[in-house]
Amino acid sequence: MLTSVEDINPTKKRLKIEIPSDIIENEIGNSLNKLKQTMKLPGFRPGKAPISLIEKRFGKEIEAEALDKLIPEHLRIALQQAEITPLTMPTLDEEFEFKRNNPLTLSITVEIVPRIENLTYENIAVNDIPFSVEESDIEEMTQKLREQKAVFEVADKEIEMDDFVSFDHVDSEIIEGEAVPDVKELVSKMGNTIFPPDIIETALGKKKGDSIEFTRTFEESESKELAGRTVRIQVRISEVKKKTLPAIDDEFAKDLGFENLPAFMEKLKEKIHNAKEEQIRRMQKAEIMNKLIESHPVDVPESLLRKEMEAIEMSKHLDQKGEADDTDPVDIDSDTLPPATEGPVEEAAPASESQEKKEDPDAALKEKAAKNVKASLIIDAIGRKEGVFVTDNEVNDRITILAKRLSATPEAIRNFYQYKEGSLEGLKHSIFQEKVLDLLLSKAAVEKTEKGE
Repeated sequence: MLTSVEDINPTKKRLKIEIPSDIIENEIGNSLNKLKQTMKLPGFRPGKAPISLIEKRFGKEIEAEALDKLIPEHLRIALQQAEITPLTMPTLDEEFEFKRNNPLTLSITVEIVPRIENLTYENIAVNDIPFSVEESDIEEMTQKLREQKAVFEVADKEIEMDDFVSFDHVDSEIIEGEAVPDVKELVSKMGNTIFPPDIIETALGKKKGDSIEFTRTFEESESKELAGRTVRIQVRISEVKKKTLPAIDDEFAKDLGFENLPAFMEKLKEKIHNAKEEQIRRMQKAEIMNKLIESHPVDVPESLLRKEMEAIEMSKHLDQKGEADDTDPVDIDSDTLPPATEGPVEEAAPASESQEKKEDPDAALKEKAAKNVKASLIIDAIGRKEGVFVTDNEVNDRITILAKRLSATPEAIRNFYQYKEGSLEGLKHSIFQEKVLDLLLSKAAVEKTEKGE
């Protein structure tokens, strides 16, 4: 039973729990009787061995099994009595000592969702940002689509900037650092990862059969064998392909799935308009959240802060690896058209604050993570208050959208979430928070501004 609840801080509580001795002894007695019915001991018929003998031989194991069953049960009851939903698995403050025929007293620390008092979120003032679809927007997106439809043909000519060039590895030699056996084979196996970013600029004006030399200092993430060594690398141009862009005409539009060029242009303009409108909505939602965070002090649970910091670091790592970039194909017939309007989602920090963050990146990471957690806690609290919920159909619809965006099957998307998170709850929570943000924007006081202000 729950004997006391102590506030350690706004996000942690200490529960004192006592399991009465009669409950423990009853559980142990029941286990002994069950074991007696099946136990076969030398000199006794099945079920006839004395309890005292069984207890002498198996008592410690039965005691452990009884506690393994009773402690979680009484913890669950204590959490219900204290009206607490733990954020993480409750932890024992110290090792307990169990003695037969004595009550068991436990001290347990529980991390909880902090209460957010006086939750106010209606009529928050946000700016209405005027926008329009400019010719430059249409030209930019059309050019991206042309680049996707570019054709490369083998050509016997000098290399120009937009050409596609293939290289063969010729020779490699370490010029700084300890020698490594088979350096030529190591470099050759690395393929195009050895090339510096400006390799094409270096090759400008050369032709098939010409050689290029460059040096490269390898990082440990690229090659453990070559880490820290500077290598001179020689490659030979094996093939040059000239890039040809399609003309912007009816054939181009038909190749993209439209009847003619005017139909394509109309759809493209609509998509750019929707993308700009959605980006402005995101900026307005960010403005709302900044104001809610300022007006509602929230204590951040340590576990959520750590988890968010890890998520930010992982995202940063993927960005550096090139797994999250702006090179995704533009699909004019989907909802994945990149936004065509510029503008930060979050307010820019003062110059002095930005300098401090550069000097102490850990502090900057912690601050960003804390802000994200506060926003999430506030959104969840508002969603609970407003009775927002997510239906199975909404989850299925989102999976269908993700599948189309990633050129995968809905089943593959489901399997990914099951493998990564163990369930679809993470995706469901993401949809929940999006719905709450939409609700907040619908309740905001949008202030009209003149274009150009």
